[in-house]
Amino acid sequence: METPDTLLAARGVTDHEDRLLSADQPLAELQQRCGGAVPGKLAIPELLELVQQGRAMGLRLAREFSASDGDGRITGYVRIRPSGDESGGGCEILIENWRREVIGAEEDREAASRQDAIDRATAEFSARLDGKQRLLAGEGDAPDLAQLLSATRKASGKIWTEYVSLVDIAHKQPLHWRLLDGAKCSVEGSQRNWFARLIPVGSDQIVPRGFELLLVAEQPLIEIEKPDDESASSRLVGDALAPALRQPVARIIANADKIRGRLAGPIRQEYAEYAGDIASAGRHLAGLLDDLNDLEAVESPGFTVASQGVNLADIARQAVKMLHAKAQSKSIELVGPVGGDDVTARGDAKRVLQVTLNLTGNAINYSPEGSTVAIGVSNPAAGTATISVYDEGPGLTPEQQERVFAKFERLGRSGDGGSGLGLYISRRLAEAMSGSLSVESAPKQGATFTLELPVE
Repeated sequence: METPDTLLAARGVTDHEDRLLSADQPLAELQQRCGGAVPGKLAIPELLELVQQGRAMGLRLAREFSASDGDGRITGYVRIRPSGDESGGGCEILIENWRREVIGAEEDREAASRQDAIDRATAEFSARLDGKQRLLAGEGDAPDLAQLLSATRKASGKIWTEYVSLVDIAHKQPLHWRLLDGAKCSVEGSQRNWFARLIPVGSDQIVPRGFELLLVAEQPLIEIEKPDDESASSRLVGDALAPALRQPVARIIANADKIRGRLAGPIRQEYAEYAGDIASAGRHLAGLLDDLNDLEAVESPGFTVASQGVNLADIARQAVKMLHAKAQSKSIELVGPVGGDDVTARGDAKRVLQVTLNLTGNAINYSPEGSTVAIGVSNPAAGTATISVYDEGPGLTPEQQERVFAKFERLGRSGDGGSGLGLYISRRLAEAMSGSLSVESAPKQGATFTLELPVE
């Protein structure tokens, strides 16, 4: 991290529509790095929220301030003073002790990745947008999104805001994506409240080459039609508990992470640690819900999965990207296939990724610091393809290898946050794809878990 650049203060003035009318050079440059202009709509999300609060309440605000300008972080102490004269009903902005430092921001990136993962897990509609925010393709399966899905399939290519109604945003498109990330919206045919996430695609955060659009509901969908007694008893978690609990749990995790990262304001270290404990407990509960939901699914009569061509090397590389931060936190080197190692099998891509993430996550959990976890793919025999996860952990005895795939089996471990269901579910998923899941290991020699699938 480079040495911070420190200034005494930076000042700006907004009007009643939250447009930045004038600004000192540092603030003007930050506005431009966030996609705005001077004069122009305030494009710095962290400042825009404070200015809107101060203007709406007519109160002066003063608090610590932090914002990203792409490759650097601005920190300081901001004062927001509503003023009906100079700015025509707007606010005066004064940022004292302005500091800019280039971030190696591993922690910031990890926090942002966690939030993105939470929103991806809870989103009920996702779409790919081009660089001008035009919707290319979308998908979702919530019943109250049927009209939205129909509209996007019949007439794709429009700016995404034409398919929904933005709440409390009167400006027409095009708006900078930072102003729309987190925007509340309503969807025709749905009685629920929604908010949108725009996740930029590509390395350039200022002018992304595209976006991932997520629509996340603020309430679970309450089904009016009741299932019959048999299905209600067999799908209690999947049909009732999981939808009702997943959204509140995700909110708990997101808010706890926000508090832990002091994004809502400065707090004492012990309270930040408490918030971290709350977030960890929330993730454990979310994982348990997912495991119980999957357990019900794989044990339900007639359970089936999709059958399609799956590039196992792509799945492995995707798993490496998703678990890189977790491995790095334990100083574990996570290695995946290199380009050209493509191996194609037949199965359900989503379920293959689920099994691979479970195996790799377990390998990271039980491997020592400084060791290596590797994911490899191969065609060991005619008609089969495999994806294997190798670790340098404590290994398993022959007796443990017999028990490791049993339901609720944790091999005597306690306090590690596991449910004992991951490997049982993974094996059932492998069998549903006409494949198998096996382990080779020896004490103190690590373990190799292998998912074998039929070839394309």
